[in-house]
Amino acid sequence: MEWVNFEKMDGLAPGIVQDARTGQVLMLGFLNPVSYAKTLETGFVTFWSRTRQKLWMKGETSGNRLRVVSVHTDCDNDTLLFQVEVEGDGLVCHEGTVSCFTKLLPVSTSNQDPISQKEESSG
Repeated sequence: MEWVNFEKMDGLAPGIVQDARTGQVLMLGFLNPVSYAKTLETGFVTFWSRTRQKLWMKGETSGNRLRVVSVHTDCDNDTLLFQVEVEGDGLVCHEGTVSCFTKLLPVSTSNQDPISQKEESSG
């Protein structure tokens, strides 16, 4: 546990879940020290449900469990990246999709970085 700083977010750390084979980001959840220990013990990603205030093994009821292939921490040791193999039919999101990240948001072109804007104006 000494590798993960759970204190920055009041006892929680974000856990990003990525398909180990494709690299696709599947979901984001939160872990506390107990859920992280359970993940290491079982080999399946277990989150802390902030709304239900209890441990939650993703896929426990649907069969789409997340088998951990590897786990990494970021440079600040306060965020986890789980590379996983998805069991079952591979639909990770409760909405019936492979990834929870399916809703595209508009991005304004006025938010371009200064280098891109300079290249466009000098071209």
